[in-house]
Amino acid sequence: MPQTLEVEWRDAVARVWLARPELRNALDPRLIAELTETFMTLSQDNAVRAIVLGGRGKAFCAGADLNWMRASAQAGEAENRDDALTLATLLQTIATCPKPTIARIHGPCMAGGMGLAAACDIAIGTPAARFALSEVRLGLIPAMISPYVLRAIGARAASRYFLTAEVFDSETARRIGLLHDWCDEDQLDVRIEHLLAQFMQASPDALAQTKTLIREVTGRPLAAELLEDTATRIARQRASADGREGMAAFLEKRRPNWAPSQDE
Repeated sequence: MPQTLEVEWRDAVARVWLARPELRNALDPRLIAELTETFMTLSQDNAVRAIVLGGRGKAFCAGADLNWMRASAQAGEAENRDDALTLATLLQTIATCPKPTIARIHGPCMAGGMGLAAACDIAIGTPAARFALSEVRLGLIPAMISPYVLRAIGARAASRYFLTAEVFDSETARRIGLLHDWCDEDQLDVRIEHLLAQFMQASPDALAQTKTLIREVTGRPLAAELLEDTATRIARQRASADGREGMAAFLEKRRPNWAPSQDE
């Protein structure tokens, strides 16, 4: 049973809550291990069709736990490398999860917390959310989160916010690409429910394959190899069980077998 998380299931959606509110949901080795294991388990659960990641209390995630940082400062390079790889594994596990993931950001989202948000497919915030990449002020660098944050905000915005460590708000986060949208807190779950409803209309297999497509096609040159690869992917999907069911449902003017009925 996780000690740093709470997991709720409702309507094929798993809601994973960082549950260290007294420490603003700061990351430490236990939370990282439990969150990694939870996402691995949910990734393999066919009953789960989407995952929402949020934080209990007033913060989404304040970054690294102070006690963890204190221990890291006393450790050698090899130990710190092993320690850092646990966070890298967590972020990769979230980013490669076959289920659509939404980060629910209602408060401070700092440093490693920004890595969690950027690793999710979609991030929605509120006016109370605040963001910062504060590593350089501690003599550190945002190394493990950089692949995900750079993918979200791009190198140009990273040049400012990685180097200045300044705090920015939800509107800035939306403008630079970290957030997809923001809304008043009383509308946050309404906005998320709308997105979840869209996921439920889509084939779970097609969603998983599309997530892989985004990761593996982004940044590749428009060459013959890419054309062959994408043609192979769509041919395989058309011949899949979900591909055949989706096309049959469309032609027969009915709902596919993965879509909830209008009464649900």
